Parts: sequence; structure tokens; C-alpha cells
Amino acid sequence: MKRLLSLLIAITVLGVMYTPTYAKAEETAEELVNSAPSAILMEKNSGMTLYEKQADKKLPPASMTKIMTLLLIMEELEKSNISLDEKVRVSENAASMGGSQIFLEAGEEMTVKDLIKGIAIASGNDASVAMAERIAGSEKAFVKLMNEKAKSLGLKNTHFENPTGLPAKGHYSTARDMAVMARELLLHEDITEYTSTYEDYLRKGQENEFWLVNTNKLIKSYPGVDGLKTGYTDKAKYCLTASAKKGDLHMIAVVMGAETPKKRNADVTSMLDYGFSQYEGVQLFSKNDVLHSLKTTRGTPKVLPLAPEKDVVVLKKKNQPKGKYKATLKVRKSLDLPVKKGDHFGWIVITNNGQEVTKVRLEATKPVKRANILELFERSFRNLTSFQKF
Repeated sequence: MKRLLSLLIAITVLGVMYTPTYAKAEETAEELVNSAPSAILMEKNSGMTLYEKQADKKLPPASMTKIMTLLLIMEELEKSNISLDEKVRVSENAASMGGSQIFLEAGEEMTVKDLIKGIAIASGNDASVAMAERIAGSEKAFVKLMNEKAKSLGLKNTHFENPTGLPAKGHYSTARDMAVMARELLLHEDITEYTSTYEDYLRKGQENEFWLVNTNKLIKSYPGVDGLKTGYTDKAKYCLTASAKKGDLHMIAVVMGAETPKKRNADVTSMLDYGFSQYEGVQLFSKNDVLHSLKTTRGTPKVLPLAPEKDVVVLKKKNQPKGKYKATLKVRKSLDLPVKKGDHFGWIVITNNGQEVTKVRLEATKPVKRANILELFERSFRNLTSFQKF
């Protein structure tokens, strides 16, 4: 763990999980976005907002909606509820989707991996609905999961009516909310295998072979861009949630409502240039650092180490000195068995001079199962023997 600054750790025990918030942007006189009416620049690792322009304005997100769709898919993969090589049968409903599509046919079977490609690279509405139906049983049930996930992320200005972004009354989001969703999606590092791919093929070698070309042209023109999702409808105009990585920094730039693709890309490029040129990251903790341990009398093993979900990084202006940071661990009070590796147990909150600058979830570094009767008997016997010796 890097020891670049003075760091104190305090521990708070929580009865409920901590609700995330995100640091606001520093004031800057520089106008980075000229075309789009709404935009934001956020650094993924720290969660810090570096620039914003009407970032809480509710607007149609178009196909950027699929960031949430992909997030739920990646979570299901992580839980092993679906697998990449599983074949999904396409329904009439999914095949009937208009707009951008990969031309799935009703009754066709395609692997989860290829459907993810169809969503992430070609923005396939039909692929999105096919996966929604596979995960939740119906498109409507999946949309309910989308809105529940938005609520759990603390997104108060987002509501979904479909998993595609096709125009619908009451379907809206904001630049800030899209950045938070993107940050959450990027925690699933495998997603950039798809979102950073410029071209690929589906049904390779078959008569209905389909050429996928990424709708995000910055993947080819801006170094470090690894996603994430474009969007366009007549009402939403040109939208883009872009992510780019350079060194310890991983920027997320969101533009909504730009007049043309060229102006949209220029606004995103302007924000990314600003972020990478003006800021640097300072790592406080590694994702491998055990920051706290919970004990259980009825679990195996008896001690559960907790570590950050990812590296804990704070941002500073390149011309400013390092600050004095305080880390507070907000740990969940109860430990319900069994525990899976990666289960969330609280937060590490970093403050600088009393002001919150970032927060990262604490997670279980290993599984804990319920101890069997024999293990519990042996523990009781050892405890009794130790007591008698004392």
C-alpha cells in the first residue's frame, strides 16, 4: 500500500448499508462543452466530478439506456445465473424490435456472449430485449429490475420504460446519473472487452453473417478510449457516454443532446483532454489490502477479511500539494451466513479536511459457509477446555 500522505482510519458500525453520494465538480471558468446542453466529466476510480454542465437535467438517454441493460447482464454473469456460452432463444417480441438491431429472427438461438457483442458494439435493440427476457422472464419484469437498480445506486433523476432506449413517455435520465451507471458497469472489467471492440462478426461463415461496427468512433481516434455507449433518437439527438483510461486515471465523459456526431465527439474530447491534463491520481489503498475483519462463531472460516472493491484512489490537481486524508470504515453490523466472495459489507469513505472526496465499497475477500454440527461441537469443546485450564 502506498504511503504518500498522512492517513487515519476510523471505524463506524452500520445497521444498514451506507447510501452513496458523489463529489461535486470544482468550479471552473473554462467552458469545455459548446454544443451539448448537458454534460459531465467524472473520474471512475475516485468518483470525483471534474466538470459539469446542467448535469441534472432530465433528458431522453436514447441507447445509452443499454448501459443499465449491460450492467444487469454482467451482474447475472457474476452470479453464475447465466453463462457466456449459454444459447438464448429469440422471441417474436425481441425479433420485432425496430431501430438499431442485429436482425435476430424469432426462434433463432444465439449465445449470451454474441448477444452482448450485439448490444455493446452495434447497439442492438433486439439483442437487448432477448437478454432482458432471458434474465427476468419478460421485458416488463426486466425494466422493473432496471428501475430497482437505479434506486439502489441513489439515482433520483432516472426512470426506464424499456431496456433499449427507444422513445417512450417517462423514459429519462441525466448526464450525472449516466456517469454513475457507467462507473458501476466499469467495475465489471470484462465489459471493456466488448465496448472497446471496433468491429467483429456474428454468425461468422454462415449465410446470415453480420458485420458489427462500433457506433463509438472515438475508440479509433482517441487513445485509451474503451467504451462505452452512444445514443441517438430524433428527440434525444446525439448522446455519448465515453470512458478512457490513461495511467491511474479512468475518465467517464457524458454528453446529451448534441446537434451532430462531430460536435458530440468534440465535446467529449474536450472534457477528456481537460481531465487527463489537469489531474493525477493518488492511490491510498490497494484492492488487495485487508482493512477490517468480521468474526463469526457459526461460520467456516471464523474470520472474514474485508477489502476495497477496487483500488482507493483520490484525485488532485497536478499543481496542488497532497492533502491529509482520513479514511472512515462504515461496516455493516450483521454477518448473515452464507457469505459469497464479493458480498458488500460497507464502505471506506475518504475525506480531506472534513470534505468527502471518494468512497469505495468494502467486500468479502472469501466465502464463508455455515459450520456443520461437528465443527460447532469441536469449537465448543475447545472453548470449554481453554476455560477449564484458565
